[in-house]
Amino acid sequence: MTTIIFSHGKESGPNGTKIQILREIAKKHNHQSISVDYTSCSTIDERYEKLKKVINFVPSSDIILVGSSMGGYLSTIASNERNVKAMFLFCPALYMSDREYGIHEYNPKCINIEIIHGWNDEIVPFENSVKFAKQCNAILNLVDDNHRLQHSHNIIKERFDFFLNRLEE
Repeated sequence: MTTIIFSHGKESGPNGTKIQILREIAKKHNHQSISVDYTSCSTIDERYEKLKKVINFVPSSDIILVGSSMGGYLSTIASNERNVKAMFLFCPALYMSDREYGIHEYNPKCINIEIIHGWNDEIVPFENSVKFAKQCNAILNLVDDNHRLQHSHNIIKERFDFFLNRLEE
């Protein structure tokens, strides 16, 4: 059974709108899902340790990591260490100059990666996702939206459903 692990962004929560949308699609595909709650974590290192514990708790390597912003960063660095089936990322906070984002080398141990990023992202430059997608041969969807992707819910639904269908082939 595939387990989808959701990692929310820095100022979001484990039941945010994007996660609720994706959870329904995961359920439709008969996948189990876990939404990690980072709201009690005060540092990015605490968040990463929490994610690693959740990943290690899942008995299979049949894991799909889904992350938004800081959660996308966490998912990506986790995939540097652990083989996962795939990653689906929203405006991942990669190549950020902030001190809290200490890792800038990304070598995911998976080949199925898809990203959705807004052209008008005011927090994470879309160029960072272009750079990462090129490096990893990922599918990159650039949309007319901002960091929260609040105007792209239909695209998110369509792309995640298509992503899961592609993985099941």
